[in-house]
Amino acid sequence: MSEYYNPNRDASWNYGGKNWKLSRSKIDLFLECPRCFYLDNKLGVKRVPGFPFSINSAVDYLLKQEFDSYRVKNEQHPLQKEYGIDARPMSHAELDEWRRNFGGIKYLHEPTGLLVTGAIDDLWINGKDEYIVVDYKATAKDEAVKALDKEWQYGYKRQMEVYQWLLRQNGLKVSDTGYFVYCTGKMDRQAFDKRIDFDVNLIEHKGDDSWVEKTLFEIKKCLDSDSIPQSGHDCDHCAYWNSRRQFEK
Repeated sequence: MSEYYNPNRDASWNYGGKNWKLSRSKIDLFLECPRCFYLDNKLGVKRVPGFPFSINSAVDYLLKQEFDSYRVKNEQHPLQKEYGIDARPMSHAELDEWRRNFGGIKYLHEPTGLLVTGAIDDLWINGKDEYIVVDYKATAKDEAVKALDKEWQYGYKRQMEVYQWLLRQNGLKVSDTGYFVYCTGKMDRQAFDKRIDFDVNLIEHKGDDSWVEKTLFEIKKCLDSDSIPQSGHDCDHCAYWNSRRQFEK
C-alpha cells in the first residue's frame, strides 16, 4: 500500500468517533457528492486526495506574514488603500487558533450535535467594527484572476460563507462582504530568472450564509442513514468507478 494513501481511516476519525468533526471541506464534499461524503465520513473509505501545491502554501504563508506586519502596527495594508477599502488587519486573541489547520473556528450546532470547524486565512475589521473574512488564493494563468465567475469557483464562495457563519455563531459581528486576495503568477515573462512575479487582485464577495444551517440538517440525516446515497451529478470520482465497473463484471 502507498505510504501516501491509505483508503481505510481509523474508526475514531469516522462519524461517531471521538476525533470526528465536520470541517468546512467536508461540507463542500457533501454538496459535491453525498455518496463520496458518506463513504468517507460514515464508512471511513477516503477519496484519493489531490497532491498539495507547495507554491500555494508558500504564497499563503508569505501573505500572512505580510499582513501580520501591518496588524501589529494597527495600520492599513497598501492593498486595502489601493482599493479604497475601509478596513485594516484585525488582531484577535483567537486568531492564531482560528488560522491553524486541524484547529480553526469551532461551533457545536446543538440541534444536530455536529461540531463544525473551519480554518480562516485572515480577519480584517472595518469602521463599523464588523469583522471581515479574507481568503488567500494563488494560481498561474495567462491573465490575472479578477472575478469569481466560473462554476468551479462557487466552492470558494461557499467556503467564505461557512467561515462567516462560524464567526457569527461565536458571537462576532461579521460583515456580509468578504474579500479574496487572489495572486496570479505571471506567465508572460521571457525567462524564469529564479523568480515568479504575481498580479495581486482583491475580489469582493457579498456572502449569504443562510444555506448553512439547512445543509447541516441534511448532513445529519445522511450520516444517520443506513443507506449509501446517490452520487453527485458531476462527481468525477464516482463517474470513474462507475465506468470501470462496466469492464470488471
